[in-house]
Amino acid sequence: MNDFAGAGPLSCPLCGWGEVSGFHRDRGREYRRCDRCRLVFVPPRFFLSRASEKACYDRHENHPDDPGYRRFLSRLADPLMAVLPDGARGLDFGSGPGPTLSVMLSESGFRMAIFDPFYAPDRDVWDREYDFVTATEVLEHLHRPGVELERVWSVIRPGGWLGVMTKRVHGADAFARWHYKADPTHVIFFSEETFAWLARRWEAELRVVGGDVVMLRKSG
Repeated sequence: MNDFAGAGPLSCPLCGWGEVSGFHRDRGREYRRCDRCRLVFVPPRFFLSRASEKACYDRHENHPDDPGYRRFLSRLADPLMAVLPDGARGLDFGSGPGPTLSVMLSESGFRMAIFDPFYAPDRDVWDREYDFVTATEVLEHLHRPGVELERVWSVIRPGGWLGVMTKRVHGADAFARWHYKADPTHVIFFSEETFAWLARRWEAELRVVGGDVVMLRKSG
């Protein structure tokens, strides 16, 4: 149980577990943590409207011509390309207003599709299968991560990869000082324990590549 004001019953949006605890509270929002998968999440009453959320994304200035942004994305692109077969087919999930990772991977010979609910809402991408899916700085924005990640996982072929970039939670004290939670569009936060839970659920191989990069390989 938790004593956060106006809490009411809540379930974890990733694993559906009904036992969640108060984790942190600041002037703007409250944060809970699932007692099973250890996901930290913001209750839905603190979500932005769809229009306000998109207005935040519209201010992003990331684009393929920015060498600094390319270096940032290479933290996932490089280890992922090292395990992919030549010509593998991929989907960049949550490609944003200035798709860049898909461009980088296309330049390296991979066949890419993109999906973004605001900027590239082509739902036909879910009718195909892929050798890999990437999600860079996306997971923290998901309102229904359990549903959305299961959909992503379902289109990855056996033996394929899900490559993720998102900053991870490292305890309550660090979270209280963490700038990452200040973004109002960031509503869920994974820890390494959360990714381990997800790997067990999917019977997947988990590789923790760096401080904000993980890769999960589908069995088969």
